[in-house]
Amino acid sequence: MTGPRRDAIASIDFVQVLKATSQAVEDELARLVPASQALHGRIHEAMRYAVFAGGKRLRPFLVQQSAGLFGVDTVCALRVGAAIECLHTYSLVHDDLPCMDDDDLRRGRPTTHRAFDEATAVLAGDALLTVAFEILAGEATHPAAAVRCRLVEELATAAGRDGMIGGQMVDMLAAQRSFGADEIILLQRMKTGALFEFCCTAGAILGQAGAAEILRLREYARDIGLIFQITDDLLDVLSTADRTGKAVGKDAAAGKATLVSLWGVAAARTKAAELADHAIALMDPYGPSATELRALPRFLLERDS
Repeated sequence: MTGPRRDAIASIDFVQVLKATSQAVEDELARLVPASQALHGRIHEAMRYAVFAGGKRLRPFLVQQSAGLFGVDTVCALRVGAAIECLHTYSLVHDDLPCMDDDDLRRGRPTTHRAFDEATAVLAGDALLTVAFEILAGEATHPAAAVRCRLVEELATAAGRDGMIGGQMVDMLAAQRSFGADEIILLQRMKTGALFEFCCTAGAILGQAGAAEILRLREYARDIGLIFQITDDLLDVLSTADRTGKAVGKDAAAGKATLVSLWGVAAARTKAAELADHAIALMDPYGPSATELRALPRFLLERDS
């Protein structure tokens, strides 16, 4: 890739772009997930502990940027971004539990079940899951009920039995079976990729775009999701817990195959770079409106946490 397109991507301070999105969505989350002094206020405290644990807020960024392609109101996009962040956080809280991945650290601090207790962590995850759909169903998310219903349906599918939860089930089987690249890519597409697909298509749904636009954004999301997984696997092999803010070397210790373990570091990096080029090209029809979405693949290739 050469010329003006590369120059435009290179000129973006992507960290600052993500920080701006993060601040905006956290302000929205503060309104939607408030503290409480009620008798059950401990569950509010645990929810807020989990959802305000930091992170890049990449999923809300994808919602905001895809919505921007279709002139969607910022408030609508922020609400959907907050909803997906609640649901994503629920999945992390539950993944960290002793019965699942049994992790003590998340983003450099104690996981929710360590900071509180297991029962409270389960309830906090459940509450974050349900509040995500409460947000999407609210009239402030979009004036058209049909659009809100479509968002609820799409997120339920992405997060459910044939999406994120199904992917987690496959991941639990990974240590007991010999997976090849096709099975690992399927696992990724279900466990993490399905939510990326929702985030990218949510903007088109909010903008009431056509099927072709949704298909293009879904394809972009699949590239992004696989890049994210490959770089995550590379960090698990090459980085440290201090840098990533979570335990590393877990897949190898659990006997799980990854694309990096199957292909090797160099080939995995090459594949991720090819996916990045394809994702960038998919955004060409949107011109300057998609500059940030074109910058994202390169940012993911270079991430160190």
